[in-house]
Amino acid sequence: MKKKTVHIISHSHWDREWYREYEVFRLRLLRVFDNILNLLENNKIPSFYFDGQVSALLDYLEIRPEMEEPVRKFIKEKRLFIGPFYTLVDEFLTDRTAFEKNLQIGLKISKDFGCTDFIGYLADTFGHSQNIPPLLKKYGIDKCIVWRGCGDIPSEFVFNGINTVNLIRGYFMDIFSASMTIEQKAEWLKGNLDKIAEKSGDYLLLPVGADHLGIEKDISEQIEQVNKLLDDYEIKLSSPFEYFELVKNNFAQYKQDYELRDNSKTFILQGSYSARTKIKQYNTKCTYLLEQADKLQQKYGSRYNSVIEYAYKLLLKNQAHDGICGCSTDLVHRENITRYEKIIQIACTIIEELRLEHNFKTPIMQSKDLLPEYKVISKHFGVENSLLYDTQKIPVTEDFTTIYTLKKSPAVKPEINLEVKNGEIKINNVKMEFIRFQDDGDTYNFGAVEDDKGEKAEIYSYKNNIIKTSFFDVKVEICGELINFKIEWDNKLKNKLWQVKFNLKQPVTETYSEDMNTIIRREFDPDWNMREHLPKERGIEVKTNFAPMQRYVGTQGFGVITQGLTEYEVKEKSLLITLLRSTGVISNPKNPSRSTPAGPPVEVPDAQQLGLNVAEFSAGFFEPENYQKYIDMVFPQF
Repeated sequence: MKKKTVHIISHSHWDREWYREYEVFRLRLLRVFDNILNLLENNKIPSFYFDGQVSALLDYLEIRPEMEEPVRKFIKEKRLFIGPFYTLVDEFLTDRTAFEKNLQIGLKISKDFGCTDFIGYLADTFGHSQNIPPLLKKYGIDKCIVWRGCGDIPSEFVFNGINTVNLIRGYFMDIFSASMTIEQKAEWLKGNLDKIAEKSGDYLLLPVGADHLGIEKDISEQIEQVNKLLDDYEIKLSSPFEYFELVKNNFAQYKQDYELRDNSKTFILQGSYSARTKIKQYNTKCTYLLEQADKLQQKYGSRYNSVIEYAYKLLLKNQAHDGICGCSTDLVHRENITRYEKIIQIACTIIEELRLEHNFKTPIMQSKDLLPEYKVISKHFGVENSLLYDTQKIPVTEDFTTIYTLKKSPAVKPEINLEVKNGEIKINNVKMEFIRFQDDGDTYNFGAVEDDKGEKAEIYSYKNNIIKTSFFDVKVEICGELINFKIEWDNKLKNKLWQVKFNLKQPVTETYSEDMNTIIRREFDPDWNMREHLPKERGIEVKTNFAPMQRYVGTQGFGVITQGLTEYEVKEKSLLITLLRSTGVISNPKNPSRSTPAGPPVEVPDAQQLGLNVAEFSAGFFEPENYQKYIDMVFPQF
């Protein structure tokens, strides 16, 4: 029988920051990439694929500037492949604008280094958005590599219009670095290759590499020895581009147009949608402000382009999957917050400078100064009180602007009704509740307790636009077609999942939510109860009815818009939004929802999110096709 050819891709998956901080990992990067360049220089490997992101390469060259020339040489020779991304961002917690900036910046840098061949390399992101392939095609990329979330999909398939390779056994293959005999390595390889072969044709793809590891200097010699022991396979060092060319006729045999979030074969780590809520809130705010600043500066001459790109690089560093997902050390996430604060400073300064120069009012100011119940009766040129220094009350002399004198108009009749009585909250006919559950999980997965029925907040009163409950006070603002809710509370409880629950008329079998600034439809089994299916064997992650959202989710004509709350759940006739999920460890080896670790058991007290927490969301009645109108009410466009 003819042996099947196994194409090995030499690679390293690089997390800039995760269970160790950025500078710690960068010191490791120096050793790893020095090793790779040495192997390329001495022809020990034909090529190396550098993880699809250029940020790690730039991190290396910042410390090793003398290595830029050989790096450019190997790229030009098509022996070192980089890009197309700046960082490997999470696909569900990143919006379209930021993802496009990721591609634009990554491609610009990659092409400057001389790279001309690109693959949408997404090996370790926690599932895959159906809106990613069209974006890749927009930027001339017609190939993609994925792993998590694929279920039983074959090795080659078309993912929403793009030829895509599914890494059947994942990217984490450090077998040639293992302390094993050649015989043991051959046996291990045969077991894995047999499983890959079940989903492949005559050619197999085997990525060899792992997180933060280099390549063994004698890998060619090891492969030669292993080949003598394999009856069914012939292993060779190759490149992903060579493999794509060999299997180009296989892709059309299977098509998948919907998102890849099947966790039956691989973990998709759904608890990352809600871990460290404050990070998600910062991300939403910064994404919004930076996009508005960019739109304005493009309108008025584009002189801030370089500053905008710098700010987007800060944002993209934070949107890497271990960052935005909230599953890194406390020190990593404190640095994330520092970056977010810098972005806010930059975006707000650009907006304010342009406003002063061109004398326009922003929607944010309008929402504050020109409320619907007021009308303008006069205006003059002067200094706003808000622009005075807080400490010395000295006017900022360059900040002259238009001052409006307002007169209150008759009250605007709300188009939506809120009723609080008999211990219940109702928005028209939708009952709203606040609940919380025990969480024995970690930053990757909510750890459901099998017999936990949860706690429901008691509703005490509604007065002066404040709903008092046994959990917290809820500020209410009725704005025509939406009701805005803001909750601020001092959290003193560890290991809890906090949710707001909306009880609807019918079982929730489908939802419509925002993904990459468009609407996607998801189907659910409303009767599914994860607590009845907690895994009892290794390698299993419980199926849940949790799902990611960006700013909007709706069903049955009811919609919720959130400010940085990025997870929802379906239960029977209810739609639930996660307000806060607290945990104290990156990966809990005893997580009841996932039978094996997903990372190191590093304690992260900050992830408990004790102290002040804020949750903001708006609710109303509208169909998904009209969601943008209501998004613009909460996130006004400049």
